[in-house]
Amino acid sequence: MSTLVCFHAHPDDEALSTGGLMAKASAAGHRVVLVMATKGEHGEPQPGVLQDGEELWERRMIEVAESCEILGAEPPWFLDYHDSGMMGEPSNDDPKCFWKADVEEAAHRLAAVLTDVGADVLTIYDDHGLYGHPDHIQVHRVGLRAAELAAVPRVYEATVNRDRALASMAEMSAEMDAHGIEGPSVDDFDEFGMAEADLAYSIDVTGQLEAKRAAMVVHRSQISEQSFFLYMPPERFAMVFANEWFAEPGRTDTGGPLRVDLLPGL
Repeated sequence: MSTLVCFHAHPDDEALSTGGLMAKASAAGHRVVLVMATKGEHGEPQPGVLQDGEELWERRMIEVAESCEILGAEPPWFLDYHDSGMMGEPSNDDPKCFWKADVEEAAHRLAAVLTDVGADVLTIYDDHGLYGHPDHIQVHRVGLRAAELAAVPRVYEATVNRDRALASMAEMSAEMDAHGIEGPSVDDFDEFGMAEADLAYSIDVTGQLEAKRAAMVVHRSQISEQSFFLYMPPERFAMVFANEWFAEPGRTDTGGPLRVDLLPGL
């Protein structure tokens, strides 16, 4: 049995990016640990979700704990940095936000968790954080350094297959417009994720789609049933989410991803 640690920026990122991997690794008997850099204080809450006096971060901690149960992971760890918000927002200047964190200090904080749980495999994000979010970029930087400090033998970058995403959005845009669904446009994916030729691994998570979708659903404060992610019928959801994609640090022009059952090291 190996220990998989998935390092993410905000609650709900784990379900979207690595939910299938987490569920699949757990089902195969591996230990699955989730580490959150922040509690997602600057998310946009869906109407009617928060109770009177409840803070968004409190709700998101509950949601990610529920997600972990669904995906077969242990209760989440938190590094306790503040959510930085989107790039260019005033919240980027919060001295307690993850974007402002000293990389070395944050890496030691994460490395202590990696050492404590005996991490064999660590997932982070690609070097531009999937789509340029400051906390995602910082996950990449801090994760790489923490892996060095804790001598984690395998590190992978969770990302998006840009070529597949562009093709999917081209097919879905008219359908979303017809149903009044507000979602990303094709243009939004020009710099999203990585080109397929630069990816190292593709994991088929078809058998984990039910768990992956259920983990998304519990993040009610962020993902409504009418959202881009959940409005899709099962066949469309499978087309978008049945594969999870990973790169390896420093490795490009791989010739395309190798299809594997689980990431090497698991």
